[in-house]
Amino acid sequence: MEKTADREIVKVVLIGSESTGKTELSEFLAKEFETISVPEFAREYIEKLKIPYTYEDVDYIAQQQVSLESEYLLNANKILFYDTYLIITKIWFEIVYKKVPEWIDERIKNCNIDLFLLCNNDIEWIPDSVRENGGEMRDKLFEIYKTELNNYGFNYRIVKGEGDDRLNCALNYIYELIDQNK
Repeated sequence: MEKTADREIVKVVLIGSESTGKTELSEFLAKEFETISVPEFAREYIEKLKIPYTYEDVDYIAQQQVSLESEYLLNANKILFYDTYLIITKIWFEIVYKKVPEWIDERIKNCNIDLFLLCNNDIEWIPDSVRENGGEMRDKLFEIYKTELNNYGFNYRIVKGEGDDRLNCALNYIYELIDQNK
């Protein structure tokens, strides 16, 4: 839990492979808890590029995502949801460029996220203009994210199911977290 402006804010991150419902879940949870969700900066940025993205673009995306977090944290109502997190960006750097800016790992190590919701790949992958990792790579990424969460020692739960089952799974984990923090 983070204390900001005399308020305690619970921080919950949605993490997972592409097309696993992170945006839908973060928006649903924010609405359910009458708060807000930090949007994913990368999607909008990449969609606007007229050329392939570069290492510098991904670093800029990571920096902007951190800035968004700070901005949204000030306006959250007791709980803040994240549509993405730097762990995803770290893996993006590792896979595409085989190197990660040092500041990203330090930021992840020192984060104070209360819960990560790791979205399982049990829903259909839907291709679009920015998604790159369907098929076997999607499953590989799920395992990489899971390993990262374990390596950092973070509190996480795996969100499974389709439709309302998926939403309720995530919702139940949030209620569990709130009960633990009472």
